[in-house]
Amino acid sequence: MKRTFDLGLALFGMLIFCIPIALVAAFVRCTSDGPILFWSDRVGRHNRIFRMPKFRTMRVGTPAVATHLLTDPDQFLTPIGSFLRKSSLDELPQLWSILVGDMSFVGPRPALFNQYDLMALRTENGVDTILPGLTGWAQINGRDELPIPEKVALDKFYLTNQSLQFDVMIIFRTFLKVIRKDGITH
Repeated sequence: MKRTFDLGLALFGMLIFCIPIALVAAFVRCTSDGPILFWSDRVGRHNRIFRMPKFRTMRVGTPAVATHLLTDPDQFLTPIGSFLRKSSLDELPQLWSILVGDMSFVGPRPALFNQYDLMALRTENGVDTILPGLTGWAQINGRDELPIPEKVALDKFYLTNQSLQFDVMIIFRTFLKVIRKDGITH
């Protein structure tokens, strides 16, 4: 049921967002050198590495670490990078990852390939057994501001309480957070 929901919603999203996706791609191309998409190595189900697309918001050559670990992240942003991040438009290409089955709409956000502490704690708590999501319970309860143990506790709560109704509620609350720009940095 969850996979059918994800496929249907991803196809609907691609249809609805096809014009914004094309416009964002054109703006990324026109405002900075480099590819339109950034393919990030992320950790998926059972700690398998997959390549997750995002619209590129950082300059080519930016270190491959979580943004909050950069000394001065603003120096690496492209001219429209901050806007894309604050509006979450940089996330639209992840609809592709949902279509191909690497991600779900709801689940723990996929860790970067080098976030070993997060991966270890998720594995210890069984969270690695579910597909990562475009959004998740931890995302709407603190996002990047959460310490890793608290984030994993929220991910585990999602793991043990998964349902279509819970997913719909998380998607709705995510939409509200994006509109209000709650918890979005850089």
